[in-house]
Amino acid sequence: MAEAVEYLGTKSKFWYRDGERQMLFKAEERGTGEDWAEKVACELCALLGLPHVWYEMAVDINEMRPGVVCGSITPPPLALVHGNQLLLKLDPNYPAESRHRYRTSEHTVPAVFEVMTRLQPPTPGWCPDLPSGVDSAAGIFSGYVMLDAWIANQDRHHENWAAVWNGDTLHLAPTFDHGASLARNLSDEERYERLETRDRGRHISHFAGRARSAFYADRTSSQPLSTFDAWRSFAGLVPNESRRWLKRLEAIETADVQWVLDQVPPDRMSSICRRFTLDLLMENQRRLLDRRKP
Repeated sequence: MAEAVEYLGTKSKFWYRDGERQMLFKAEERGTGEDWAEKVACELCALLGLPHVWYEMAVDINEMRPGVVCGSITPPPLALVHGNQLLLKLDPNYPAESRHRYRTSEHTVPAVFEVMTRLQPPTPGWCPDLPSGVDSAAGIFSGYVMLDAWIANQDRHHENWAAVWNGDTLHLAPTFDHGASLARNLSDEERYERLETRDRGRHISHFAGRARSAFYADRTSSQPLSTFDAWRSFAGLVPNESRRWLKRLEAIETADVQWVLDQVPPDRMSSICRRFTLDLLMENQRRLLDRRKP
C-alpha cells in the first residue's frame, strides 16, 4: 500500500514498504516503454560494473498499472542532494529551479566536472565490480556518461544525478532514472521501417547519432552536446579511467545484450522492439569503441 506520493519528476510514483525497506514504485501509464527501458538499462549497468540503482519490473495491483520498483538510495539518516543543488552551491546564479531542468545552458561539462572533483566516490556497497583503476567520483561519473551514449539516454539533467550526504561527507550517488533511454517511445512501425529501409538517412546507423545529452559545452552554446560528444568531453578530463570503462564495454558481447532483452516479458516488449533495441545498442557500442581516443 502506498505510504507517500513522490512529487519529484513527471511520472506518477509513490513510496511503500517491503518489510523494513522503503521502496519506490514508478508507474508506466503512457505505454511508451519506460518500464522495460529502466530495467534493461539497469541490467546493462550491471554488465559494465557501474554503481547503479537496482530496478525490477512490477505491477501496481490496486490499479493494475505496470511500472518498476526500486529501493531508496537514502534510507535515514542519509539524504540525497541533486545536481542542481550542488551546482548552485558552486554558482549562486545557477538556475536550480525544477522548471529549468531541461535545456539549461549553465549545465556544462566543466561545471559538472568541478562538482565531481569535490565528491567522494559512491560508498563500497554500491561498487562491487568497478574496473581496476577507476576510483574517483569524476572517473565513475564518466562511466555514467558513457552509459548514456550507449543506451541513448537523453535525460541526465541536473535532477537526474546526485550525491548522498551522510552528515559528514558527500558521495557520488549511483546512477538512476534511465527510463527515457533506448528510443523506447518509438512505435513498432517506425522501428521496423528503420530496420528495413535502404534510405541511409532513415537507417538506424544514422538515427543512433541523433541522441542529445543534457550537457552543454559552455554557457554560450545554443544546443546541448550529443550523447557521444558529452562522453568525449568527460572522457578527455579523466582519460585513464575512461579507457577502463571502454574496455568493460568492449568485453560485452551481442549474446550478453540479447540475453538481457530476452528476459523482458513479451507483453512489455514486442519482438520488433527487441530486435531494434539490440541493433541500437550494438551500433552505439561500435561507435563508442571506434572513438576510443578522447
